[in-house]
Amino acid sequence: MLATRVIPCLLLRNQGLVKTVRFKDPKYVGDPINAIRIFNDKEVDELIFLDITATPEGRRPPFKMIAEIASECFMPVCYGGGVTDINDLRELFAIGIEKVAINSAAVADPGLIRRCADAFGSQSVVVAIDVKKSLFGRYEVYTESGRKSTGLDPLAHASRMQELGAGELLLTSIDRDGTMTGYDSALVKKVCCEVDIPVIACGGAGTLRDLGGAVENGASAVAAGSMFVFYGKHRAVLINYPAPEELQGLFGGGK
Repeated sequence: MLATRVIPCLLLRNQGLVKTVRFKDPKYVGDPINAIRIFNDKEVDELIFLDITATPEGRRPPFKMIAEIASECFMPVCYGGGVTDINDLRELFAIGIEKVAINSAAVADPGLIRRCADAFGSQSVVVAIDVKKSLFGRYEVYTESGRKSTGLDPLAHASRMQELGAGELLLTSIDRDGTMTGYDSALVKKVCCEVDIPVIACGGAGTLRDLGGAVENGASAVAAGSMFVFYGKHRAVLINYPAPEELQGLFGGGK
């Protein structure tokens, strides 16, 4: 295993995979099962799947599709999208998902995090925190796939989620999403200094150097989307992943 997890973060919309830029303009990039098979071959340690329309559409997770995804994956899978109660987690774990990411419901019903952690263990509960910077430079938590401003400060929210039993945070910069211009290093550093639980940095990765920079700023793991579904300056669709020796050279450890 690598010293640091490098995780493809894949977005589900309807039956396909898409990639957004700043949480907008989703571009179709392929079939989830085909992507999984490629990542299996590349011996990826973990995958994150986020259904970006479940919560805005007010529907539950697409359990049938998720079961198909889980059955194909050779690696642990984290799923997020449309999760609103403890029964959703129970069903997701029953079909083979190892971790569940909770975003909007963690703001609407913070006590859900405590109930889930008590029932399934903190290691299974990930709180996804989507953050956008205002015109005045203030960071703010957003929910519903970046559609709803909450007024919450991400540091206070992260700390509260840790207190309630979250085992990990998936921290995404909406402003950097899909841009491949690097993570928001200031945001990553601030949140990592605020909590003791692992933080997965997400949003903006375009190079191996970006991944290393996030870890230097405190991230325990790094996630990326565009970097693993596009190739070249014209952003041609190509499912890819760094070679083991590249990652070993960046983070150390071995597979």
